[in-house]
Parts: sequence; C-alpha cells; structure tokens
Amino acid sequence: MAGKFEINQSKNGQYYFNLKAGNGEIILSSEQYESKAAAQNGIESVKKNAALDERFERRTSVKDEPYFVLKAGNGQEIGRSEMYSSPAAMENGIASVKKNASGAELRDLTAR
Repeated sequence: MAGKFEINQSKNGQYYFNLKAGNGEIILSSEQYESKAAAQNGIESVKKNAALDERFERRTSVKDEPYFVLKAGNGQEIGRSEMYSSPAAMENGIASVKKNASGAELRDLTAR
C-alpha cells in the first residue's frame, strides 16, 4: 500500500496534515495552519524536501528519545516525527518519509 497525506481540522478551526505510511502509521505530522490552502502548500513542501537528506534534522528529546524534523529550504519546520525507541528506528522513519512522501495520495478529512 502507498502512503497518504491526510488533511484534518482541529477543534480550534486550524488545519494540519499527517503523512501516513502504507501500513497506516503516522510518520510525519505538520504544524497547524490558518487555512486549508496553507496546509496543502505544506504538503507540497514535504513532497519537494523529503528527498533531500540534509533537510532532515535529527534531534533528541529531553527524555533522550530520538526524533526528526523535516525543514524547508528556508529552514522553516514543515513536519516532525513521533518519538522513537532508538536512533536506528528513527532512521527507518526518515527512510519511510523519503519513500512515501513523493507519491502519497491526498485525503481531505475536512470534507465530510
């Protein structure tokens, strides 16, 4: 199964997206956006930047858990991962984003 982007709307009216792997697991989550169009632009930015390893910033949380942030060319954060159990698991997450982002279909969950 291919990956997919899902756009959703939070209770405060803002929009966000998740990139899910073929197995349905969320591998990247966005910030909140004022408009659906801005969230869609964020998705296009993920598709463009996910192929570039230098756009992934590897980090460690205060609880010593590895995670990553995907940044645009201007340095702005466009998505972040969950917390991982090990650096190797985080690297697998990055590989999954690289594999799934470019061809992922878009599901708009706000149009229900």
